Amino acid sequence: MSHKLDADAVRAWCALALDALGRAREEIDAINVYPVADGDTGTNLYLTVESAARAVDDVFHGHATTEPASLPAFPDTVRAMAHGALIGARGNSGTILAQLLRGMAEVLTGDAGTSPRTDDAERLRRALRRAVESAYEGVARPVEGTVLTVAAAAADGAAHAPGDGAAVARAAYDAARTALAATPGQLEVLGRAGVVDAGGLGLVEVLGALTRALAGETTGQPAQGDAVAETSATRAWRTESCSADLGDGAEPSYEVIYLLEADDAAVARLRTRLDALGESLVVVGGDGLWNVHVHVDDAGAAVEAGVEAGRPYRIRITHFGAAQEERTRTRERAQRAVVAVVPGEGLAGLCAEAGATVVATRPGQQPAGEELVEAIRRAHAREVVLLPNDAELRQTAAAAAEQARTEGVRVALIPTRSAVQGIAALAVHEPGRRFDEDVVAMTAAAGATRYAELAVAERQSWTMAGVCQAGDVLGLIDGDVAVIGAELAATAETVLDRMLAAGGEMVTLVLGADVPDAVADRLERHVRGGHLAVDTVVYRGGQQSAPLLIGVE
Repeated sequence: MSHKLDADAVRAWCALALDALGRAREEIDAINVYPVADGDTGTNLYLTVESAARAVDDVFHGHATTEPASLPAFPDTVRAMAHGALIGARGNSGTILAQLLRGMAEVLTGDAGTSPRTDDAERLRRALRRAVESAYEGVARPVEGTVLTVAAAAADGAAHAPGDGAAVARAAYDAARTALAATPGQLEVLGRAGVVDAGGLGLVEVLGALTRALAGETTGQPAQGDAVAETSATRAWRTESCSADLGDGAEPSYEVIYLLEADDAAVARLRTRLDALGESLVVVGGDGLWNVHVHVDDAGAAVEAGVEAGRPYRIRITHFGAAQEERTRTRERAQRAVVAVVPGEGLAGLCAEAGATVVATRPGQQPAGEELVEAIRRAHAREVVLLPNDAELRQTAAAAAEQARTEGVRVALIPTRSAVQGIAALAVHEPGRRFDEDVVAMTAAAGATRYAELAVAERQSWTMAGVCQAGDVLGLIDGDVAVIGAELAATAETVLDRMLAAGGEMVTLVLGADVPDAVADRLERHVRGGHLAVDTVVYRGGQQSAPLLIGVE
């Protein structure tokens, strides 16, 4: 029975796509030979879709608190999916997939002039066509035999397909599979390796998930005999060997990715500059927010170009040579490592200097489970201590730890609820101790640290301390609002006095991105004046999520 193209269908699509890519991730990574044979296309696509799925879930959870008996608005859900994919896009294929979803969203939400009365089948035909147009616009030098070719074939297959939305989705999926099988004959590097395009295979998984969602499926693998289930030909292209000569090694040295806040004119200039600097250039997005991806030899110049265009952030630079070397040689594992989730570049640098493998959080978003698993793998140790540093990350971190254990890593999860607890735990970490003893010491240090944060209220609401108004400064102690004030430093002084009333030996202050040093100076004087035996240490955390974090040990 066909399902209407509504908010529920979008949520099911994201969940099914994430499930499909999770099962196919390693196989897609294995056939990744273009544009660079770095073996991460499946992982990048998974992380991109995970970000999209999380954004859609957030819309549903937010709607449930206000109108639990109804669905979120369809346009809100589709926009969330596209935005989540954009800000979470990884790699060349992930960035292109994000733009495909953005193009579809333009039509499905009516932003591209589609009438709300248009039936699901026609909306889907137009959405797939717009998706392809958007993707080609975002890629500086399109190459046939790639995910772009597969996307174009899907749109062509849907263009004249009869029937309802589910039938159109199935026609797009079937056409994409046919196009994917032909990619080795279109791109020489694929033909030499005897594989199909990895990004194209990922897109086929995503389109298959759409077909299943519109057929009424919500979770799990396709039923035996389902028309969308894999054929023997599909399985065959996944088991081809990738041992062929893949090129002359003349590819650029670095992959550079960042989000960019900039206007259209600045981005047009940026495209021109980056196209001259490197290759595999993809710039996608719009409405002031862009995802930039390029392969270059001069990573610094690519970042500088972004700085000139606007405000780049979440900058990721990967050295292809190092990545390839890591995959092709056996490296001796360290005995023990710490993986810490932290907000802000300052705290990330501090923890990295202390020897931790860092997962930097994004403003307003938690890291995905796969990101934590990848960080544990990156630490390359037999034993890993995981510090989530956020109460809401506990379940995600526990799942990541369990996944790592199945891969032979001994993982201990310390339930740190704030970055200041993580700092305290890291301060007593001793790799030379027995693992259990080290975990106990770190857990004790974290547990002995009370934590607080200062935040700014976004709207009027009820709290444990009374009613707050938009713009009020909130002092949260151990997760609950305890103080409501009008000014950051004064509110922080009240919070400190309440926390130190129960005793304490050390105060840790972590300043947010826009907090002046004068605030820290004032708070240090306040602690010295009222609590003579208490020491204070200050870090410039740079976090966007909270102006000030406080720890009391």
